[in-house]
Amino acid sequence: MIILAATPIGNLGDASPRLVRALEEASVIAAEDTRTTQRLLQALGVANRPQLIALHDHNEKQRAGDLVARARDEDVLVLSDAGMPTVSDPGYGVVAAAAAADVQVTVIPGPSAPVTALALSGLPTDRFTFEGFLPRKPGDRRAALRALASEPRTMVFFEAPSRIADTLTAMADAFGADRPAAVCRELTKLHEEVRRGALSDLAAWAADGVRGEIVVVVGGGAARVVSPDDALAEVQRLVATGIRLKDAAGEVSAQTGHSARDLYQAALAARG
Repeated sequence: MIILAATPIGNLGDASPRLVRALEEASVIAAEDTRTTQRLLQALGVANRPQLIALHDHNEKQRAGDLVARARDEDVLVLSDAGMPTVSDPGYGVVAAAAAADVQVTVIPGPSAPVTALALSGLPTDRFTFEGFLPRKPGDRRAALRALASEPRTMVFFEAPSRIADTLTAMADAFGADRPAAVCRELTKLHEEVRRGALSDLAAWAADGVRGEIVVVVGGGAARVVSPDDALAEVQRLVATGIRLKDAAGEVSAQTGHSARDLYQAALAARG
C-alpha cells in the first residue's frame, strides 16, 4: 500500500511511535528531499537504510505511476520535509494515481502546521479554509485576496519571511485594517512565537523583518449587503486602478454575490 506519514514540523519529540516503527520497517521511502529524510532517520536513531526516492513538485507526475505499481507488491512510505504529505507538499498526485488504480492508501497521522496555527490563533476554529501560499505577483495576490474578502470562515495561509510584510499589508487593504489575525512562526521549535492583533498592526510589526517558517491565520469576514449600484461602483473603481473589466467583475462578484456577468454588462453600459 501507499503510506502517507506525517513528520515533525520542528520538535523531534512529536515523532509518533508508529512513525518510528514505519521508518524502521520501510524498504522504500518516497521523500520530498532525501537529504532531509536521511537526517530524520539519524536524529530518530533509526538504523534502517531503505531505498530513498525523490518525490517533489517537479517529478511527481512522472513518478506517481511507478510508485503506485510498486505499492502493489510492497509498502511505499511517502514523506514530505515536515508535516503531512499532500498538504501544500508533494503526495496528492500519488494518492490520486493510487485511487485510480485501486491501490490501498493509509495515513500515519501527526504534526500539521495549518491545524497547529489555527489552534493557537485564538480565532474561530469551527469552520476554516486552508489557502496555502498566495501568488507571488502583487496583482495576482491582490485579486486572490479580494476574492476572499467576504469568506466567512477563518482562513489559514503559508507565507515566506521575505514576503510576509507585503502580504500582511495587502491583506489589510483587501480585508480591512481591523480584521483580526495571527502570525505564527517557528511552530513547535525553540523560538516559537504567536503574534495576534489587527492586520494593520501585524503589518507594522512585520515591517522590521520576520524570520522562520510562517503561518498566517485570518478571521473570516462578516456578511456584506451591497446594492447593485454600489457593486457597479466598486467594479468601476477597480477598473480605474488598471484591473481588466472581466477580472474586476469577477472579484466584486466573489465579494458581494452579484452576478459577474450582470456586473460586466452594467459596466459596459455605463461606459456607453
